[in-house]
Amino acid sequence: MGQALKVDEKSIWKSISSMIAKLYLTKWKNFNVISFHFTSIHIEKQLTAIAEKYYGIPGGEENGKYGYRLTFAIAYLRDLAMEYGVIGESFETSVSWDKVKDLCANVKEVIRRVAKLNGVESPIASCRVTQVYDVGACVYFYLAFLYRGLENPLEVYDKIEVAARDEIIACGGSISHHHGVGKIRKQWFPQTVGTVGVSVLRALKNELDPKVSGCSCDMLFIPFNFIPQTMNLLF
Repeated sequence: MGQALKVDEKSIWKSISSMIAKLYLTKWKNFNVISFHFTSIHIEKQLTAIAEKYYGIPGGEENGKYGYRLTFAIAYLRDLAMEYGVIGESFETSVSWDKVKDLCANVKEVIRRVAKLNGVESPIASCRVTQVYDVGACVYFYLAFLYRGLENPLEVYDKIEVAARDEIIACGGSISHHHGVGKIRKQWFPQTVGTVGVSVLRALKNELDPKVSGCSCDMLFIPFNFIPQTMNLLF
């Protein structure tokens, strides 16, 4: 990816250096850059075969470009929405294919039910599969609601997301696909890896970083019943 985005070199010395590096890799180390091209073609053929099998319709590359651009604007859209009384966030999980459908339906239902119990009318609850693997998928959930008129919108949001995450775990989903655990999701960590898993990680931390030089001890040493009030400086 990085090589594909390189700009043309204007310096003759940098061009020569780049050429020498390429010769070293391809001629001396026998690094075959063509194999990557073959791999992409192979993957595209698999994707096409799967799409045809399940009656998929090509959406065109422009839709993909628009979606990619949106990733850079999401944070700004969230801030803009808050100015108009809307609070929203996304969260994700990974789950095996046989549980994807039920997980999606159940989590959205929980979001709507808990939102209603806390005085939220008509919340937006949606999801989509963003990454696919042989054994399962990454599922993103999107939650948004009008917070005006609520006495403590942050507390309401936390209740909804905690209930959603409880349902994700109950449906066989993971604590996270790639967002990590951190302070926000640490309360589900012992349930996910077990007491032995927690003990192993604590032992590794004590041996490899006893002075907390890496500043990454929060998940292991702050009590697991700690639930932060997210975004508490925004209101």
